[in-house]
Amino acid sequence: MLSTMSHDILKIALPSIVTNVTIPLLGLLDVGIAGHLGDASFIAAVSVGAMMFNLIYWNFGFLRMGTSGMTAQAYGRGNRHEAATLLSRSCLLALAIGLAIVLLQYPLQRLALWVIGPSRGVTRLALIYFYIGVWGAPATLMMMSIKGWFLGMQDSRSPMLISVGVNVVNIVASLLAVYVLDMGFAGIAVGTVTAQWLGLVASLGLLALRQPWLRGELARVKSLNFSGSSRFFKVNGDIFVRSFLLMIVNLAFVAIGARSGDLTLAVNALIMQLFTLFSYFMDGIAFAGEALAGKLEGRGDSKGLRRCIGLLFKWGLLITMIYTALYVVFPRGIFEMLSSDRNVVEQAMRFRWWSVAIPITGMAAFIWDGVFIGLTRTRHMALAVLVAVLTFFAIHAATVSWLAEHALWLAFVSYLAVRGLVQTWQYLAHE
Repeated sequence: MLSTMSHDILKIALPSIVTNVTIPLLGLLDVGIAGHLGDASFIAAVSVGAMMFNLIYWNFGFLRMGTSGMTAQAYGRGNRHEAATLLSRSCLLALAIGLAIVLLQYPLQRLALWVIGPSRGVTRLALIYFYIGVWGAPATLMMMSIKGWFLGMQDSRSPMLISVGVNVVNIVASLLAVYVLDMGFAGIAVGTVTAQWLGLVASLGLLALRQPWLRGELARVKSLNFSGSSRFFKVNGDIFVRSFLLMIVNLAFVAIGARSGDLTLAVNALIMQLFTLFSYFMDGIAFAGEALAGKLEGRGDSKGLRRCIGLLFKWGLLITMIYTALYVVFPRGIFEMLSSDRNVVEQAMRFRWWSVAIPITGMAAFIWDGVFIGLTRTRHMALAVLVAVLTFFAIHAATVSWLAEHALWLAFVSYLAVRGLVQTWQYLAHE
């Protein structure tokens, strides 16, 4: 029989895992529609357009993470007014950032295209996708805030329903725009924006349905009064710095791999998919850590917090063992499912042990991230990532001359391991 704490972990983790699994479906659908428009450049343009938004939105992950941690603590204290204030401030900030993205769309697209560097033909199509899709920025960012707030309130089912709903609407709206309204390539972006705004409407409806007390508390909140909100901005600022540092590593990883040739770049992308598959499940455990650690911190239950962290690591270890076993026993089969190119698969087999190392070195970082967000120890998170980023570049520079392409993967798994080790030391030192 599962303990009550384990039941609470799975109650939050399982819907979060389902939510994570639905995320790539949105991009997969757009690519699928683009692939039937008659030219390979359409597929590339959708991929580039989606990457442009990922580069922009990545830095505003604090809207979800910062909101969830502080809301979970307010929930633990039983302070509904504080929880409502956090929702109001987060949504207002998300709206302001979303509108700023719309206003600054020209310099943002120039910067994103400079980073990605697509061909002229793909750039022209990607800009069509971007200039339509950018109007969904306010809705997308506000949904991030709402999902984080739901998670802080110990509700991971509502974010799951929002994500699934957005995907379903996107399927219908994109197909209608492309094939019924005959909008062609632009219809893909129109369908996505439609889904984002309808998703926001549905999110607001879920807030009213799931939290009926919220309307009364929000009426008492002075949304434009940010006095006493220094902690709100400090937490979000720390997470912004952390996200920016993570983005630097991701961009460097792709850029370094690209300089090694198309085959190496393809192999790196293939193995990185295994990291992504692992992250879908580990993020579920991390989300449970955000919600439960924050709640227990809000209650001042240090004994319960230690027990919760122990169980989070036990569930994380189970997932790690499963993925490690799969990557040890079935590497070729997994690679062949992800790629039909024999050369890519054969080259990937030379790097297969790095895919085995990913779950082992990455587990602690995922779990501690969730716990630290719940405890709002965001400055510690940012410092841990900074140390890990410096480690990444130092190891690659020191080993590339004799390890060649393997140096990049050694640097990456070291970066994952250092994040977990530094955060373990930080937690134990704080106890």
